[in-house]
Amino acid sequence: MIEIVETDAGTARITWHKAKKARLVLALGHGAGGGIEARDLQALAGTLPAPGVTVALVEQPWRVAGKKLAPAPQTLDTGWRGIWPALAGMELPVVPGGRSAGARVACRTAAELGAHAVLALSFPLHPPGKPEKSRAEELLGTGVPTLVVQGGNDPFGRPEEFPKGGYEMIEVPYGDHGFAIPKRAEITQERALEILTEGVVEWCASLG
Repeated sequence: MIEIVETDAGTARITWHKAKKARLVLALGHGAGGGIEARDLQALAGTLPAPGVTVALVEQPWRVAGKKLAPAPQTLDTGWRGIWPALAGMELPVVPGGRSAGARVACRTAAELGAHAVLALSFPLHPPGKPEKSRAEELLGTGVPTLVVQGGNDPFGRPEEFPKGGYEMIEVPYGDHGFAIPKRAEITQERALEILTEGVVEWCASLG
């Protein structure tokens, strides 16, 4: 089911993957360079409804408008705030999240919006090659249970680069920023996505 939502940043779009007996809503935003067709977002949307988690794939207004470049962070946050009433309208705990830039938006707005928890996929800890420009403060400032799922070879921050404490971490071995796995790796692409989805299912179950 597709829902159109008007926000102060423009028209956003939610694609719902509803669970029959939902106990949580997991709302996932996309990155700055792609949309909801990303492999991790699609894998979660296909897996989580069965164990009782409704998944909402959220397309930011810039993406709906067909633009190629994401706007400034504050505009992304404005769009996310605008879709929140539609997410909260399910009258279930809402877990915001997303991949890359979408993860940052979820982290920055979690406390003010009353998030139940946060899921950060491929959190861009720093720009590639610039570890001194850390965004750890966003990740550590959610104020709610937070799970990071990170590729072992992510140029935006490998798991060992992250500060300790304040969140949980699942590493997807060999994965890059899009969780793509090299052909010579010891695990398959399919297994990598299983590690991701199984970990998120288990974490969601632990949230109560």
